[in-house]
This record gives sequence, structure tokens and C-alpha cells, in this order.
Amino acid sequence: MSRFLCGLIAAALPLAALAAPESYTMDPYHTFPHFEVNHFGYSNIRGRFDKTVGKFTIDRAAKTGSLEITVQMTSVNSGDRERGTRPRTRDEHLQTADFFNVVEFPTMTFRSTGVKFGGDDPAIIDGNLNLLGVSRPVPLQVQTWRCGQHPVSKREMCGGSAVGSFKRSEFGVKYGLQFFSDEIKLWIGFEAYKD
Repeated sequence: MSRFLCGLIAAALPLAALAAPESYTMDPYHTFPHFEVNHFGYSNIRGRFDKTVGKFTIDRAAKTGSLEITVQMTSVNSGDRERGTRPRTRDEHLQTADFFNVVEFPTMTFRSTGVKFGGDDPAIIDGNLNLLGVSRPVPLQVQTWRCGQHPVSKREMCGGSAVGSFKRSEFGVKYGLQFFSDEIKLWIGFEAYKD
């Protein structure tokens, strides 16, 4: 009987290993949240944050996962960093209390509350966006997802992109609402190495 039990345990071990959650750390050189806002009804201004760290876990067998991302708000980059004759650049203005108030709130975070799978891959990441001290649910829809060996580093990696949107006024960012759109579109492109 003991041999039979040992055989069952030995047979179950590989299955248990397959079902174990895998942990990944975001590659900060290839992970960038982007945003878009309509400007006076004429154009859509896009920007990104250049410094982001994060981790996620995924259990493909159980179809579960988690995600946590922290964005350094001083790294905002909307492509306007040269003052010229102006008193400040757009990037400098975005860091003030009119928008991101980076002195008081230096980071923005997203923490997942659940992951829904479509087939074998994550499809929707439910979670809370914390911006300016306000936390609100913002679901992210996964547009692309791929895992495999990185062709250069030869390390296991997963990457993809996710999109969502939110109203900035719900986080207290009300400056220029008559001119600039309340709805902010958010894209996150990421690559992460397996720990």
C-alpha cells in the first residue's frame, strides 16, 4: 500500500509543479504606460511614463493571476520638454497640482483584484488605479499576450499590452475640463522576465 501511495505522490508532483503560480518581474526598459487626452477638440495628445516597476503572477492551470505596477509620476513625458520663451513646458505643467501633483503624490499604482481568462491567456484584469490618493476600479483589457524564451537573453519572458480608460475628474484632476477631455485612455505595453 505504501508503494502505491508513493507512486501516486510521485505521479502528482509534476502536475502540482505545472499548476504552481509563476512570478514575473517587469523589465523597466520595455514597460511603459501611455495616456491620451483630447486637446481643445483639435487633436489627441499622447504621453507616457518613462519609469515603471511591477510584478505579476500567473497560474495557467488554475487560470488565475495578479498584477501590481508602480509608476513614477515625475517621469511623465508628453514630448514637450523645451521651454523656449514660455514660462514652463507641458511636462512641467503636468507635474504641478493642476494635474499630477507629483510633490505630494510621487507614484501612481495599479493593483489587480482578479484576472479573467479567455482560453489559455489572460483577457481582462480587474483592479484598482490609485492616483492622487484616490483609488477607483479600472479594468484593463489584454490586447496582446505572448510567453516564450527571449531571443537574446534566452530567459523565459511574458509580454503584451493592455488598455483601459477612466475619468480624470473622478481622481480630482479637474483643471481645464472645459478644454481637455475628462476621459483618459490608458495603454500599458510590458515585458517581464520570469523570476
